[in-house]
Amino acid sequence: MRETPEELTELQALLDASLSRSTEHLRSIVTEHTLTAEQLTRILAGMCTLALSTVTAKGEPRISGVDGHFLHGKWYFGTARSAAKARHLAARPAASVAHMRGEDLGVFTHGTVEILNPEDDEPAADWPDLLTYFKDFYGDHTDWDKDVFYYRLRPHWMTVYAPDAAKLIAKTVGS
Repeated sequence: MRETPEELTELQALLDASLSRSTEHLRSIVTEHTLTAEQLTRILAGMCTLALSTVTAKGEPRISGVDGHFLHGKWYFGTARSAAKARHLAARPAASVAHMRGEDLGVFTHGTVEILNPEDDEPAADWPDLLTYFKDFYGDHTDWDKDVFYYRLRPHWMTVYAPDAAKLIAKTVGS
């Protein structure tokens, strides 16, 4: 878990506010089957496969998979600079991601992306620390600043479905 107490407080506020703004139908499913911010950050350690949704210039939805990392209460992911999703996100930075583990866990997030290592601009202030994290995780086998764009998804809505939180937490502790 890499979150500070302040980040956990912000994440919990986001989870609570998102659920309160959700439809009655979603609340009826999720309210009794969700996680706290602290539980979520423990369960989402390491790489989590995400379904990333973007939109084309014609307004058509596109979905693809990316390696996601949940750090500091936000999703981080990368893609090739030449990928269609990179063009979509550059033009239309609104995005949604879903991380699902069978029927055990669903984390659904809507937000806006920012490029951490832009091609023709200064990188994000925390890019050096994030780059260290990514190199530790993946190894240093690529030219990070030429091959891949990395993104931070700043969520404005996030909800979690976890029908058996104890089971997920036990799996995390046993890992």
